[in-house]
Amino acid sequence: MTPKVYVYSGCSTCRKALKWLKDNGVDVETQDLVKDPPAEATLRSLWDRSGAPLRKMFNTSGQSYRDGGFKDRLATLSDGEALAALAADGKLVKRPLLDLGGRVLIGFDAEAWAAAV
Repeated sequence: MTPKVYVYSGCSTCRKALKWLKDNGVDVETQDLVKDPPAEATLRSLWDRSGAPLRKMFNTSGQSYRDGGFKDRLATLSDGEALAALAADGKLVKRPLLDLGGRVLIGFDAEAWAAAV
């Protein structure tokens, strides 16, 4: 399976991650989280394979997170409601997401990515 990385073209961290992948010879498929947001079922699968709490899937420093009041609302949302919110607005999703098939990494950490790829 070719790894897939979910990015937002306006995100400097995503650009850094893509450069790191290229510099390290890792061929990936890319998907823009804003132009082509993943479906709720895809996000659920990514979350399940990440092993992280669902709140880690949220870009807590983004404008959409602040505007949507998710700091206060997130604790009261069901998993389904939270995943639906992520699917409805790709800017809510913490990025980049690196899908390696059996494992998903949330956010860019060069050491963690090097160990995983």
